[in-house]
Parts: sequence; C-alpha cells; structure tokens
Amino acid sequence: MKSQKILTGMLLALSALSLAACSPASEAAPQGQGNNDGLCPAEGLSFGVEPYENPSKLEPAYRTLAEALSQKLNCPIEVQIVEDYAAEVLAMRNGKLDLGQFGPMGYVFADGKAGAEPLVSFGTADGELSTYTGGIWVPKDSPIRRVEDLRGKDLALGSVGSTSGDVLPRYALAKAGVAENELNVNYAGGHPEALLALTNGTVDAAEINSQTLETATSEGNFTVEDYRQIWTSDPIPNDPITVAPDMDPKLKDAISQALLNLEPETIQEVANFLDVKPAGNLQKVTKETYAPLFDLAKTMKLTEDDI
Repeated sequence: MKSQKILTGMLLALSALSLAACSPASEAAPQGQGNNDGLCPAEGLSFGVEPYENPSKLEPAYRTLAEALSQKLNCPIEVQIVEDYAAEVLAMRNGKLDLGQFGPMGYVFADGKAGAEPLVSFGTADGELSTYTGGIWVPKDSPIRRVEDLRGKDLALGSVGSTSGDVLPRYALAKAGVAENELNVNYAGGHPEALLALTNGTVDAAEINSQTLETATSEGNFTVEDYRQIWTSDPIPNDPITVAPDMDPKLKDAISQALLNLEPETIQEVANFLDVKPAGNLQKVTKETYAPLFDLAKTMKLTEDDI
C-alpha cells in the first residue's frame, strides 16, 4: 500500500449531539436466515455513514453495499445516515453503532473519542488504496491567483470537521500566513452547497474537492473551463470503514473478511461518490494509514475549543 503525504487537522464538537439527530434508518436484512454461527447479534448490526453527499442519494447506495455485506455475514444490517461528523462519533461512543464510515479526519476523532478501529477503505481497479484531494476554486476571470489573495474575500467551506471541506483549506490559509479574520469564511453546509455558492456567485472562492468536482462535472452542474483552481492539497487516503472497539474479535474478523471479499459491483454505487471509477475490492487499512492526520492534529494543537 502506498503511503500518502497528507496535510489536514480539526477536532469535532461532540457534546450536545445525540443519535436522535440521525436520519431514519433503512434496513438490509436477510430475513429467515441464521446468525452466522452465533456471531451475529440478535438485533443485527448498525452501520453509520456521515452525510458527505445528499442523504437521499447516499442511502440507496449504502443499502446496496449493506445488503451485499449482510448476505456474506448472514446477519441483518441497518444503515443510518447520521446528521454530521460529531453525531456519528457520539453514536459509536455510546454503543449505538457497530460499524461506521468516517471521513479521514472524522476517523481521527472517532479513534480518540470512540475507539473506532479501521478495517478497510476503497480501492481502485488496480488494487491500490484510493485517494482524493482538496481544492480551492475561483471564477476564471477572478483576480485571485493565490491563497494569499483571499484576504478580504468571501470563501465558502463545506461543513465543520470535514477533511477537505474545512480542515484542508483552513490549513492552507494558515500555511500561507492568512489569518481567518482577514477574510469572510462561510460554512455552506456541505461540499455540493459550497460549489453551488461559487456557481451562484455569492462567494469569491469555494472549497471543491476532487470527489465533488467529478460528481458535479458528470451531472452537468459545473463547467471546469469557467473556473480556476488556485490551490490543491496532497493526496488523502479515502474514508475508512471502522468497527466499534468492544466488538467480539471473531465477529470483527468475519466483518473484515466479508468486506475485503465484496464484489466491486456492489461497492461501485458508493465508490462513485468518492470518485473511485471503476472501483476495485476494498483494501485493508490500519491506524497507521492515517498517521499523518494524527500528526497534523497534534502539531496544530487542536482541541474542542477550535470548533
């Protein structure tokens, strides 16, 4: 597996949020089947996903993945598209989630706050761990050429705690010596919303990561030729699928093996959102895969007060 150089950092707000904020769950349950030699809990398994795209689009994609995993495990799986990064971390910490897919920086805090253990992430067709990049875009005729030129301008970010929609561009500002009070930072509510703020002309610049760029371009919602990228991040390993720390080791191993053996076609719908086309098998990851993110959070001395 290739090691990735990553620049990112940010801590999630975890208090005052609860699982009640999660969207209604959809169930992928093979009715009438056994319980995987006693490993499957009586209530089945719960799988949480951050809303990094429109939840109405994510839910059916993850239902497809969950149904395939459910069949391999012979165990019902309930998919929950949670409200935000912090809600998913809190849900796993409180024992409400057995599995969770986190954004890379979300995983850093899920490790510290919930003990989440990464198992797999999304692989390319040639068997490599997939990556993506963060970016800042402006209209093609904008006088903004560098990050330093954002002083006095309006910048749209995605949502608090997002790796590429918040942490990466804020790190770029700090590295360029631009204090956040020297510009107007707006949280649009998500990656698509930040892109829309730029295309609607309500901001001077916006974060657009490579995943959102691919989706918006393919759907005809963004014309690359009309805009210019003034900054891009180093590659970031894609989202890990994690398990709760107190899971039965035998069940954890069964889940890991089942995930690694999922057919790429059952993953593709989710992989499309992550700009992994065509998708390959899921790839094994460990905490070490995301070590640069942990290092950066420590270097920047990030705490909950930064939210």
